[in-house]
Amino acid sequence: MSRRIDRGIKLAQLRQPRVILWVVAGVVTLGFLVGVEVVARRCAGGAGPITLQARELIFPPKPGPLYGGLALMMVVLTRRQRFIVAGAAIGIDVVFALGRWAVGVTTPEGHLFGNGALWAMLGVAVFAIARRTGRERVLLLKGVGLGLLLVTGRKTGDAWLLITSKTRPTVLDPYVAMADHALGSPSWVAGRILQATDPIGSPVLGWVYAQLAVAAIVVALYQLRNVAAERRFPRHHLVRTFLVIGLLGPAFYMVFPVVGPVFAYGPGASGTGGVEWAVANLWPHTPPSISVPHPVPYDGITPRNCMPSLHTAWATAIFIHTRKGPRLLRYAGAFWLIATLSATLGFGYHYGVDLVAGMVFSLTIEVALRTYDRGWDRSGMRFVAHGAAVFSALLLSYRFLPWEMAEHPWLFGPLVLLALGSVVHGYVRTTREWEPKAAPALRPEPQPELV
Repeated sequence: MSRRIDRGIKLAQLRQPRVILWVVAGVVTLGFLVGVEVVARRCAGGAGPITLQARELIFPPKPGPLYGGLALMMVVLTRRQRFIVAGAAIGIDVVFALGRWAVGVTTPEGHLFGNGALWAMLGVAVFAIARRTGRERVLLLKGVGLGLLLVTGRKTGDAWLLITSKTRPTVLDPYVAMADHALGSPSWVAGRILQATDPIGSPVLGWVYAQLAVAAIVVALYQLRNVAAERRFPRHHLVRTFLVIGLLGPAFYMVFPVVGPVFAYGPGASGTGGVEWAVANLWPHTPPSISVPHPVPYDGITPRNCMPSLHTAWATAIFIHTRKGPRLLRYAGAFWLIATLSATLGFGYHYGVDLVAGMVFSLTIEVALRTYDRGWDRSGMRFVAHGAAVFSALLLSYRFLPWEMAEHPWLFGPLVLLALGSVVHGYVRTTREWEPKAAPALRPEPQPELV
């Protein structure tokens, strides 16, 4: 009889909407990863995220993402457990490093360690399944999932970039460069300014641009600092927004393949591109002349990852999620946003209109996630519809009205900025309505004087 009751309780728990949602999300995520794996192998001729992740159990990995994922996972552990897990990860890495040295295996620069972090995360998953039950098991598995999602998300992004370079032989940079005239071709201006600030400006902005994930992990660790004590995750945090931006953003790379000014109008960067592939060698000193745009062929290596600017979208998310932190964190979030925008333009990786689209994209996703948490709040749904409409209108304008935008910058420039401003204003107004209102202090009623 008791077994039947226990079985009934477990079945009832499995039918809860939140459990069903987690199961569906897990199945969808797995299906997506398998799909990217298949496409990467068939269309791009390279390994997908699942294979790349499995290889890092043995082969030399890049340590940053793995130890970043391990740090996120440890928010669910007690102080003693963190000490044990960190020690195990470092110990395993020492064993791998000594083993490779003993057999004479050469490792790429910067890939000396990292396997231990992945083995430690998997070990915590096994421990949760074998030695824990109920809410404690779920919490530990959520922590492991959070860490592995961060690492796998990076691998998925790399696979997406490979797919864009192999499946999109032509790029639409001339369209975006024409549309960018409406904003005054800011990448050309920023590129000249950055060159004038060398040798200081480029190293600083290059470091900020490369360490965006580190900044995100720092903010996420602050937001999740109480998980171990409260034994639950907060309803919303930066990692969710970061992952959704990375999941949805690359789909637009396939629709709107763009490589960036330094590639399409300059010598290229990071070992890809070249003057032989450029429309003309103009960046950053001479903006392209106004002409009717057309698709142009480009190499099969450079990712088509400009539209929208996901670096801008992620930096915007970091800025948003630092607004309620301590003063130092708020200043850091503002600095990271400004520095990231300066880097994306100054290095020629993006056009100005890319940044506008990326910011709209980020704000829309942020409110969509919070609207879901609030049970599809009506004001949130209105904003998401507005943000999606503005984002679609921007991309359609860049694709089908670039010549008009370049010919009439006095009209389209303000329109683009007003569209962005409407989304920013809508975000502030919508989220402000969601803030809890402080109850006014009750004043004591006047008492009659005693005579």
